[in-house]
Amino acid sequence: ALIAKGCTKIVFLPLYPQYAGATVATANDQLFRALMAEKRQPSVRIVPEYYDNPLYIEALAGSVTRAYEALDHRPDLLVASYHGMPKRYVEEGDPYYCQCRKTSRLLREKLGWSEEELHTSFQSVFGTEEWLRPYTVEYVAELAKQGKKRIAVIAPAFSADCIETLEEIQGEIQEAFIHAGGERFTYIPCLNDEPAHIQALTEVISANLAGWV
Repeated sequence: ALIAKGCTKIVFLPLYPQYAGATVATANDQLFRALMAEKRQPSVRIVPEYYDNPLYIEALAGSVTRAYEALDHRPDLLVASYHGMPKRYVEEGDPYYCQCRKTSRLLREKLGWSEEELHTSFQSVFGTEEWLRPYTVEYVAELAKQGKKRIAVIAPAFSADCIETLEEIQGEIQEAFIHAGGERFTYIPCLNDEPAHIQALTEVISANLAGWV
């Protein structure tokens, strides 16, 4: 459709802050498949992951701060729950795990928190293969058993809320926490169309338009 409108230069932005072969690469593959059908292909730039972009980190920190300010209590800790992947993928060279850990660290540093105030885990595990640990659904239950009765959960790997945040986190994961003795569970929404998020994406896109616009 873009080519039909006369576009000869296209910037392609996969909306995944951290790179994973199963997400960013899959999105890119679909773009390349579409280009294969074109006799006259446009110039294309693929936007790389933006997991450590300062404005993205600032947008995450702002969402956490606003969520905490709206509560009548302070959570014992914040769990950054990322989509999981088989451990084998990382061993084969996928940078996803390291990028998730760095996003968590940068977010914690931006908030000025200690290491005990922000933990990292991974959700959406299926199949029999070993996946990245700790598994969020098990981890929050263990936290409750350890006396962490009030927690908050954020999902930095998703740019917008979807079934895995609206249903999995606020359903299965919250239930596991409460069933294990937890008392207050707070889900912090994805950045969605927050102005700070749009500003971060605008910067990322503008940088990749350099020389074209």
